[in-house]
Amino acid sequence: MEFLNLLLKTITLRPYVFVFLAGFLFSASRLIGWRRTACFMAITYTVALLCELSSTRTGVPFGWYYYTGSTVGQELYIADVPAMDSLSFPFLLYASYCMALAFLLPATSTDPRPGMSMIRMGFPLAARTGWPVVVLTILFFMFIDVVIDPVALRGERWFLGRIYYYPDPGTHFGIPIANYIGWTVVGFLSLRAYLPLDRKLQAEASLFPAPSVTGRVLLGCGLYYGVLIFNLVITFWIGESLLGVTGLFIYLPITVLLALRLLGHPPANG
Repeated sequence: MEFLNLLLKTITLRPYVFVFLAGFLFSASRLIGWRRTACFMAITYTVALLCELSSTRTGVPFGWYYYTGSTVGQELYIADVPAMDSLSFPFLLYASYCMALAFLLPATSTDPRPGMSMIRMGFPLAARTGWPVVVLTILFFMFIDVVIDPVALRGERWFLGRIYYYPDPGTHFGIPIANYIGWTVVGFLSLRAYLPLDRKLQAEASLFPAPSVTGRVLLGCGLYYGVLIFNLVITFWIGESLLGVTGLFIYLPITVLLALRLLGHPPANG
């Protein structure tokens, strides 16, 4: 009964986390099916939680940081780590995975009108589990944390609250570079555990519902941009204009390149 009470308090305290989680469950189940979605979530959550527990004790892999415990009794904790914190890693990694797929899946154009075509992406196993997808996913995963962590560190200025701190503030808006290395480690370990499992799982009909998976991949990209926009809005709302502009400059070229890819410029081969 106490667990259920704390779970309810966690949801009401961090509703935006669970909105993004619901978006992940919906979009991932549409693209990779419920079985793979459950595996992806379980693997990434476990890896992230173990890395957080390690970092708060040894400084590896995120560097030294500590949770303040200010919300003990208001939300679920696993040892000294708020359960909802590690919960964000699965939906952020999946959204990053979809961003990588949007750039790398083999595709053809279906609309012959110049400038109006939307590519149709296939979903072959080799393309969705290869090293190019791993590397690009990790880059997108790290990039979004460049926006998220600095604003989270300033949580006392918005409704997150001051839930953690670094004993030795880093050079990137107070975030140590080790933190971004840690995100790279979590992304790499999670994908290296999930993608071989994807190759071994029996093919499911739900993975190939139509000749094109473009719309389903874009659901994950929409989740990525939803998280990004949420954090940028908070950033500007608390008056951190330089941090917000930095995020905009990072994502402007990425967004332009993504739009060009989706519209078939240059024309996709496949």
